[in-house]
Amino acid sequence: MVADEGGSTHGFAGSKQAILLYLKQTSSASLAEIARAVGISKTAALTHLEQLESQGWLERSFQRGAVGRPPVCFRLSPRSTQLFPQRYSEVSRAALDFIQRRLGRPAVIELFQERAHDLADRNRSRIDAVRLSERVERLAAVRSEGGYMAEVGIRRKGAVELQEHNCPILALVGQYPEACDIERRMFESVLRARVDVSHRVVVGDAVCRFWVRERESGG
Repeated sequence: MVADEGGSTHGFAGSKQAILLYLKQTSSASLAEIARAVGISKTAALTHLEQLESQGWLERSFQRGAVGRPPVCFRLSPRSTQLFPQRYSEVSRAALDFIQRRLGRPAVIELFQERAHDLADRNRSRIDAVRLSERVERLAAVRSEGGYMAEVGIRRKGAVELQEHNCPILALVGQYPEACDIERRMFESVLRARVDVSHRVVVGDAVCRFWVRERESGG
């Protein structure tokens, strides 16, 4: 069971697929929240959740601090990462390791940089817009096409939040963390803006979170 590049999960359809995608974006949710988000009854939602749990895709947690019996919440299990887009297989990782052994680590980093430059060149015209918020929205759409499950979050004075709920190159960035900063700089290029990172999936966060701001005059 793997996911296609649009974010949907192969092997699941209908309500089960909707539950998995919802939990991928929310990290953890109660039975009532899941039922409401998916648009089914709590009884039907619980049936799906128990089946997904028995298959190892979900696990339970409890909300602390609640009066009485702690409410049960559901979240994706570590095993569930294989359900979502992963663009680089073991073969790809082996190829990068081979390049590193033969040509050195700088050659691998150059490969990531070339990939980022190519993606920027191919998508720059699609992302271009006058307003920063619109550029971020367009980038989110492009990234979602690539399997990143991206969305625009909070908008506040001087900043726009971009969230990515899935990392298709997660299998690689643990070994080559430079890839993360290369992508951040690619964002700065196509958005014509300053991009800061506050959360990263690769270090255990539930989401990659970027804050996009207009560049200072002369920057």
